[in-house]
Amino acid sequence: MKKIKEVLVVEGKDDTKAINRAVNADTIETRGSAIDDDTLALIEKLADQRGVIIFTDPDFSGEKIRKIVAEAVPNAKHAFLPKKEGRPDKAGGSLGVEHATPDAIRAALDHVYTETDAAPELISHAELVAAGLIGGAGAKRRREQLGELLQIGYVNGKQLEKRLRMFGIQPADFQAAVAQLPAE
Repeated sequence: MKKIKEVLVVEGKDDTKAINRAVNADTIETRGSAIDDDTLALIEKLADQRGVIIFTDPDFSGEKIRKIVAEAVPNAKHAFLPKKEGRPDKAGGSLGVEHATPDAIRAALDHVYTETDAAPELISHAELVAAGLIGGAGAKRRREQLGELLQIGYVNGKQLEKRLRMFGIQPADFQAAVAQLPAE
């Protein structure tokens, strides 16, 4: 079983159980989006000692936690689980890492990103519009698919440009992913 050096920041104990079925890793649980100061201080300490990978649920709460932790630990790495991989088997359940298969977890952890400071704009706003990712019918679905292909998670139209720049997505990788999107 693959060993992960960094500590994974997850939301709860069920996420930890799912991760331990997929890889050998230590986790720290935020226990929801109201991260207390002690937990945040521990995450900061672990980031200095071993590094951390933020691996939260592919939903609003997960993104909120990701932003809080990333603000406290700017050098944190990010792993994203596609929404379709985090869907529960039972109707009415919420999206989460705990529902992912071991293969989906390993795939997400194989594509870890680190934020880059003041990265140059590699993909313009005009290119995003031309690719049908901002404005127009079907843009949201195309962004969801692009996020899965590039393994950067889902973001709204206003945040897409920032996310691409933040993770240093190269124009060639962007174009290859856009080419895989179904025609509008």
